[in-house]
Amino acid sequence: MKVLLLEDELMLQSAMVEYLTDCGYIVDACEDGEDAFQKARREKYDFFVLDINTPTIDGLTLLEKLQSDKIFVPTIFISAITQIEQISKAYELGCYDYLKKPFHLKELTLHIERLLKMANITPRSLVKFSKMYSYDLEKNRLLFDNEEQHLTPKQAQIIHLFALNVNRIVDFDMLRHYVWEESNVDNATIRAEMHRVKRVLKEDLIESLKGIGYKVNKHY
Repeated sequence: MKVLLLEDELMLQSAMVEYLTDCGYIVDACEDGEDAFQKARREKYDFFVLDINTPTIDGLTLLEKLQSDKIFVPTIFISAITQIEQISKAYELGCYDYLKKPFHLKELTLHIERLLKMANITPRSLVKFSKMYSYDLEKNRLLFDNEEQHLTPKQAQIIHLFALNVNRIVDFDMLRHYVWEESNVDNATIRAEMHRVKRVLKEDLIESLKGIGYKVNKHY
């Protein structure tokens, strides 16, 4: 899923981008409201995460401008502001949720999951890896010639992460956070599990990038 993030605190923005990417989201980040406005007009996003106080165009005005252009995307606002007037305006504009700074990054994902359920957003269900291989994101199934291939739970999580990041590098940290959900798993353990995943696949889909991670490119 693709998210547009507007956040002008660069350290927080960097942390949010890293965390959301590790969770499997594709993130376009801006610190300037005008830049976010132009991106939102050019690209399609599944949802927005917008700070309120940002340079050039603030988050509330940004959403108003986008709605004037008939661009309606589910939105979470984040802000240190506690004035009820601005919070009320955010909800009047149709935001789905409001998250007060400071917050734990895990809290952000809980709010996103709530938004996705409220908005009934689902990702495009089928990701093609090759002529024979595809992955059903909705049912978490790897298909070979439309027949489900058996995977262990951990292998399924790995393939799911690759399906969310086709043609993009999946590094060791992404695998560590998304699959093992902990930071003390070493790269050797990850490599061993990746070796097992490659062995169960009927095609050579996964490219190893020495010292970096892995990548799945579309082949068809």
